Amino acid sequence: MTIISRGFHGRRPAPGTKLPPGQYETTGFPVLSAGPTPRVPRDTWEFSVTSETGKRHTWDWSALAALPSETPTVDLHCVTKWSKFGTRWQGVSLDVLLADVETAAEYALVSSYGGYTTNLPLEDLLDGKAWIVHGYDGQELAPEHGGPARLLVPHLYLWKSAKWVRGIELREEDVPGFWESAGYHNYGDPWKEQRYRGD
Repeated sequence: MTIISRGFHGRRPAPGTKLPPGQYETTGFPVLSAGPTPRVPRDTWEFSVTSETGKRHTWDWSALAALPSETPTVDLHCVTKWSKFGTRWQGVSLDVLLADVETAAEYALVSSYGGYTTNLPLEDLLDGKAWIVHGYDGQELAPEHGGPARLLVPHLYLWKSAKWVRGIELREEDVPGFWESAGYHNYGDPWKEQRYRGD
């Protein structure tokens, strides 16, 4: 059984619609994952940021909910070639979560409940570019879309927006995550079609 899907086929975009190369627009919200959907109760959920020195910062659900919330509206681009425009989320900016974290790290390794990992340059999580989101379209984030909380990094392909997020490890050296180790591109810029290693 193949676990890497090469994509869906759907409607072609309307004339004048801006899509990254090789993408098509969908009005649905396809669900893809590398394994079973974790079911994480909010009363046991925890998120952590660990610096390169080993200092750990943690938030339980009530602590996350007490932080300033934002409602970003963003376009999503999946490596399997679908794009969804104007998605509405609710969550906490990584700028808020990392504000009191002292670090000289340049990279982040994100981990999820269920064992998934993905890597990003730390700068891609800062300056209003990323959130830990817990709501979608005015509702609690459903488990199949990464609930109770997921990372949202909309300027990169969606596999970088780790579902069921559990923590971020700040690192001085880059370490590939799950899909990156399986042949996906290390960075994943949809406008450069960085789908697979060598793109």
